[in-house]
Order: sequence, then C-alpha cells, then structure tokens
Amino acid sequence: MAADSPITRPSEQRTGRQRLAPLRRKPKQLTESPDLFVPGGRGGLVLAGSDRSRRGAAPPGAGGAGPGITDESAEVQAADAARAVQTAARARAHRIARTLLLAPPRLRRRAPRGPSGTLVTRRWSGDSDEIDLDATLEVLAATPLPADEDILVRRRVRTRRTVVLAVDVSGSSRGEKVLTAAATVGALAGELSRDAVGVVAFWSDAAIILRPGEKLEPERLIDDLLAMPTEGLTNVAFALRTCGDLIGRASPGRARILLLSDCVHNAGPDPRTLLAALPRLDVLLDVSGEHDLNLGGDLALLGRGRCRPVRTFRDVAPALRRIFAE
Repeated sequence: MAADSPITRPSEQRTGRQRLAPLRRKPKQLTESPDLFVPGGRGGLVLAGSDRSRRGAAPPGAGGAGPGITDESAEVQAADAARAVQTAARARAHRIARTLLLAPPRLRRRAPRGPSGTLVTRRWSGDSDEIDLDATLEVLAATPLPADEDILVRRRVRTRRTVVLAVDVSGSSRGEKVLTAAATVGALAGELSRDAVGVVAFWSDAAIILRPGEKLEPERLIDDLLAMPTEGLTNVAFALRTCGDLIGRASPGRARILLLSDCVHNAGPDPRTLLAALPRLDVLLDVSGEHDLNLGGDLALLGRGRCRPVRTFRDVAPALRRIFAE
C-alpha cells in the first residue's frame, strides 16, 4: 500500500492489530443521522429515507430555484448581482475543465500494461510485445506462410469499472476550492466515459448527483455541483458510506472511490474505520487552505490508494495521472 504524501505510518502495530492515531481534531458527534438527498423530479433533489420534518426539501440552491432553509447567517445580495457572480463562477469552472481535458498526456483509455485487467491472448497489432509462445507455435505449425497477424500476444484488457467521486462542498470549500473541484469532476467524468461513474457531494449530509451507469454529461455535472450550497460541517465518513452503497456489489477489483476534499473531518465517526469494507480509495487533497494532511494520508494508505496534494487547478492533471496510472 502506498500513498504519495509524507504520511507513511498512520498507525502503530501492536500484537498484529492496527491502532489508529487520534484525529487532529475531535469531530462533532451528531445527535441525528445525516440526511441523504437523491435526484428528484424536475432536476432537483429530494430527501431520501428520513422521517424528519423537512422531508422532501432540497438543500438550498441544489438543482433548482426552490426556497431553502438554513440556520447559518448570510448576507442579502441583489438578484442581478448574485446571478452575475454565479454566471462568472460557472464560466471559470468550465474554462478550468477544458484546461484539464487538454492537459497532455491525457488519462489513458487503452488497456493498461500493469497488473489490473484481464489477461487475454490476441493477434499482434503492434501494441504489445509479450508473445504467447505456445499459442503462436500452434498457429505457425498449421500455417506454411505465416503473416504478422499470426503472432499471438498476451495483453491485459481493462474491464468496465465503477468509479465514484466524492466531492466536498462543506463550508470550508468556498471560492476557488469548489470551482476546482467541480471542474475536476467534469473533466474526469469525460475521461472516464467508458466506466460507470457516480458522483456524491457531501457536507455534514450528502447528495447523490449521479448514480453509476446513468447518462453522463460532464458540463451538467459541473453546473449541478456549483449549484450546491457550500456550507455546514465536513462528514467524510458519511460520504464514504454513501459511495460504498452506490458501488454495491461491483467487484472490488473493478471499483474505486476518489475523494476530493481538504479532509478537515469535523462531524461524525472516524472515517478510517470504514475502509476495510470499501474498494480502493484515492484522495485528491486540497491544500490551498486549511487541510488535514495526516488524515488524507491515512485514508489513502488504509484504502490501498494514493494521496496527492493539490494547491491550484494546475496541480490536478498531474495528480490524476499518477492516481489513475494504476
């Protein structure tokens, strides 16, 4: 297990069992279960599986123009000014996404040469040099005048994966952070169009923006994420549990989770205790403001993935290449 961060030992080993180091900050213990919002009618979100009084209400601003309720303080802005700010933010996020898509080299769509994927025998087409000697000799024995395509090679073919992106939209993700996160999701979703991609936005609660296997529209994903309110605490544990539920029965070798967050976990249980039951977890750690590098490294290490810190959108493409190279 490896994580690209200074964190190399998140826990002490005693009698063969792991003891996790205490979290940097003590998370708030929630008195009520977190809420999960799911796609509803007419492009909005509705509250799923809750008997609380706000059943059917969407998080303010999420996917529609309906009213929302929050106990946080706010400043009143003129409608025209608010729309202008939102339009400028959307335009910038889409520009960042286009930059990420064009950043060479792009995430490779061809079958990887690494240990992932299914090993198969195919006719040589100039893209593999691992000859299947036994199979090739059988063909040559029956072919007096062999051609190049009679050489059989071994290659790994990547099967369709399930990839769920968990995006932090809590109160610490305002401004440039949420723009970079939304643009990253849009660009990455386009690159992973052959996979089943899911997207979860989270704060103290969580919202399913896209279920794996549903029609994927990268530009729509960017807009939907920017419409989410950046407010509330950060409950990484609930986000990871929601991602695990979305992945469902997908083979662990064909599923993975990418967490986009500053990892300032301040609500709910310790998310590190959930990783044994989840597929591979990678962390794209935003270090442009307050962040928890220790927890990000722990999550990636225990999740059998990588932790890559990013400060601006320019750091995103190299980080994603490292993460998805495996």
